[in-house]
Amino acid sequence: MATIAGGLAGLAGAGGAVSVAYLRRVRPFLPAGHALTSPDATDPLPAVLRLGLAGMTVRVVPGPHGELYLGPGGPQPGRTLRRLVLAPLFARARTTGGRLWPDQRAPFRLVIEFGGASRDPEALLRAYRMLDRQLRDHAGLLSRCRDGVLAPGAVTVTVTGVIDVRELLTAQTERYAFADGTFDDLGSRSAPPELTPMVSEPWSRRFGWDGREPITAEERHQLHALVRAAHADGRTVRFSGLPDGSRRTRAAVWTELGAAGVDVIADTDLTGLARHLRRNPVVGTPLPHVPTRAVRRSAPRPNAPRSANRHEAV
Repeated sequence: MATIAGGLAGLAGAGGAVSVAYLRRVRPFLPAGHALTSPDATDPLPAVLRLGLAGMTVRVVPGPHGELYLGPGGPQPGRTLRRLVLAPLFARARTTGGRLWPDQRAPFRLVIEFGGASRDPEALLRAYRMLDRQLRDHAGLLSRCRDGVLAPGAVTVTVTGVIDVRELLTAQTERYAFADGTFDDLGSRSAPPELTPMVSEPWSRRFGWDGREPITAEERHQLHALVRAAHADGRTVRFSGLPDGSRRTRAAVWTELGAAGVDVIADTDLTGLARHLRRNPVVGTPLPHVPTRAVRRSAPRPNAPRSANRHEAV
């Protein structure tokens, strides 16, 4: 009996050591980090969470049984958004008190990009309704909008891609997803912050700098001005499609985006981006605790100034 007791004590001690080692390996929450996952990726979420990145873009296509599917080729059983992304994401949040990381300070931004060969409007709208039904199963953990009131949660879902859901979203009294915006939406009555709380654009749409040489004063000024304008309008900013190149040139771009206060830096180099943000955290951007109070927004007047205390990142 003494031998057995000693063996169990040894196992318990080893288990405790493993637990401590695991806790030490947990990466800090990186609110500006966003993963652009490969369309060929069949299970991208674990790596994103392990690195501490605060969001990911995942491409899905509608398929049979009311499901949305990930990965290359046709729909494969078990390779669904529900099983590989939504279920593990929300299970993690429920087991950790409504947060994905102990130090989470802003919602995890899940951008769902609808793809596929079909461009039939009815088929695409049915695809959104599939997503909407699945999100409502996890309503308590999601950022939501009800009657113009925004309430940030542990996860914010944004819809983008070939489907334009703005009209459908506007018609919903209560919704758990948001449309992707652009800088052209700033001050717009038709796309207020409660509909498009995040503006997202590829870097090349407005900038030509690729990180190989120092950024010009004109482009740096334009970048800072765009970010200030978006924040003043109550929106967060996400840049994707960053220039390809060496890790050094990528880091130069990431540094400029961080200095400008860009809220979400999206890239395919997940490990490099996470390492950079751990060493060079983006500061100066207001980030609410999760969950936070709901904030009512009225439709913005074009070019109307916004006070800083009305900026709520979702």
